[in-house]
Amino acid sequence: MLLDSQRRYVGEGSALYVCLDAEDVMKNGRLVEYFSGKRCAAVFLAAAIVAVTISLASPVLAQDQATAARTAAGCGATQTQFDTKLDETLHVLAQPEEGKAIVYVFEDDFTGPTMRIGVDGNWVGATNGKSFLYFSLAPGEHSVCVEWQSNVFKKTSVRVGAAKSLTVEAGKIYYIRMTFEEVTKASGRIKLDLADNAEGQFLLSSSAMSNSHPKK
Repeated sequence: MLLDSQRRYVGEGSALYVCLDAEDVMKNGRLVEYFSGKRCAAVFLAAAIVAVTISLASPVLAQDQATAARTAAGCGATQTQFDTKLDETLHVLAQPEEGKAIVYVFEDDFTGPTMRIGVDGNWVGATNGKSFLYFSLAPGEHSVCVEWQSNVFKKTSVRVGAAKSLTVEAGKIYYIRMTFEEVTKASGRIKLDLADNAEGQFLLSSSAMSNSHPKK
């Protein structure tokens, strides 16, 4: 342990140097002495390195946290986009496979944008305008996500969407209705509601089936 009137070395083999003679500083008000010496410089250099490291790591950490949250909400990868083609003649009421449930998602707006549909962190397709798609799910709790797909407002579009927790039982059919309160290039409010059987049948009869596939 090394001690003198202006600086103290703390810890055997440590790189940490603490500058002090607090009493001298307080008595004389000479802050220059408090921050003087090569050993003090080691403290400030180390602090600067830590600060830079944290500042560089923070955006990466924030991005990882955002990705994890999106996945938990049911959304897929942000870079995936879909081409959609609507078929006005198909109004298929699918029957569940054995041990599975069927989930319909309806985009209930004639002028609605292209919306990606995700389940448990993976995209299953997309709708566009007044259209629908459906998929099978195993019994249990799932996360369903819808998100605006835009080639023009890519940064904004990933913030415009909605998500819903859904618990399904084998042999049952579920209808989710997507409505738009407001969608602009700057913001968007979208709702997901679970429709009853009668409303689901009406939505099925009045919507086009969306055939979608990922863009190459």
